[in-house]
Amino acid sequence: MKLYSKYTLFVLTAVLLLASCKVSRDVALPEHTTPAQFQGAYSSQVSGIASLSYTEIFNEPELLSLIDTAIKKNYDLQIAMKNMEAAGILLKQQSFRNIPQLSLQVNANTSRPSDHSLNGVTMSQFIGSSHIEDYNLAAGLSWEADIWGKLSQQKNAAAATYLQSAEARKAVQTRLVSQVATIYYNLLMLDTQLETARKNLALNTNTLRIIKMKFEAGQLTSLAVQQAADQQLTASALIPNLEQQAALAENALHVLTGRFPGKMNRINRLENIPVDSSKVTGVPAEMLSLRPDVKQAELELVKANAKAGYTKASMYPSLVLSANGGLNSFKASNWLNIPASLFGNLAGGLTQPIFQRRELKTQYELALKDREAVVLKFRSTVLEAVAEVTDELVKTDKLQQQYQLTAQRVGLARVALKNADLLFNSGKADYLEVINAQRNALQSELELASLKMARLQAHIGLYRALGGGWK
Repeated sequence: MKLYSKYTLFVLTAVLLLASCKVSRDVALPEHTTPAQFQGAYSSQVSGIASLSYTEIFNEPELLSLIDTAIKKNYDLQIAMKNMEAAGILLKQQSFRNIPQLSLQVNANTSRPSDHSLNGVTMSQFIGSSHIEDYNLAAGLSWEADIWGKLSQQKNAAAATYLQSAEARKAVQTRLVSQVATIYYNLLMLDTQLETARKNLALNTNTLRIIKMKFEAGQLTSLAVQQAADQQLTASALIPNLEQQAALAENALHVLTGRFPGKMNRINRLENIPVDSSKVTGVPAEMLSLRPDVKQAELELVKANAKAGYTKASMYPSLVLSANGGLNSFKASNWLNIPASLFGNLAGGLTQPIFQRRELKTQYELALKDREAVVLKFRSTVLEAVAEVTDELVKTDKLQQQYQLTAQRVGLARVALKNADLLFNSGKADYLEVINAQRNALQSELELASLKMARLQAHIGLYRALGGGWK
């Protein structure tokens, strides 16, 4: 009866301890507000541009080949893949923490105490031997009951870490696709500008030749020759500058595709590249959910919630059930004598931290503060994502307007240059009008190429800002 009372008291105490401990396992993710529509968008219907593969966004075979090579050989992307694989291994390890732990032990030993020791005298009297042998074959099983969800919360944190590594890989690929496309289009722009600069240099050289002839004929002063020569030298200096930029861009593109720097042959031309000027519309909350950085921030919240859960659970009792059994004998001849050599025991125990509680509570309080900081970081990430998409939309719209106006300028500059040459050759315009016409034509054509590149870059930036490029 006394034993029964002690057992009952133990059970009631355990139940009261367990009932008094409550761990909040589910913490709601914070709600974040986004504008109903991006600035400059005409519709609230999701367009789905970010869900498109890069093969549907870019149509140039040259560019697609470069992107494919970069995805296969870029070292940053390979590192991100290895990080993802490592996180997967840790997740798999965490998954096994909630299953019973099984161990197997086999040992045999012999010991001989001193004949003048108490053990030696005892053995001699009762066993009739000066040494004792022990043979043991045992299996042990232990299992911690996940009462408060500590183990499951740790698994949730490991799963979130793995998913974060997957989103990090997506982010690297998104950035990589954007970089390759941007540098490729930049190279095409430099090719166009080089062609323009060389044509302009030929015009300047011809103008200088004519002005020198007129100077020798006494029709112009030496000042005209000097100004024309200065214009010609300025046009000449532009060419190596553009060639340098092109070489550096080629090197950068080779590095992104996992190759050593060198020349790169190109068959495409900037003027043949279409620019998608259609409005990219959609509901911000749905469109931004495709961005890897927003997904990473959301998963960081999952980790913070899990950390708060398992640090709180660490303050409460842990219930461990264990069992072991096997074969044990003092003699080898009787070791496998079944059932006489069989032994076994079953145990269960509650462990409640006492003196460590203050430390565990501090860890829990820190986890709560970390979670609050992660919530703020999440909201900041969403805000920055909305701003980035809005910026790219504004660029897309305004650059299109600038391009159209500059295209008109180029047309007028070409007509003005042709007329200036005709008037100069007929003596109805002076050399300054020709020089200015050439300068204006050069600048407007260079600017037009830059604006075409800027429009393409804005289109790439918008695709990346919406989370596209990883498919």
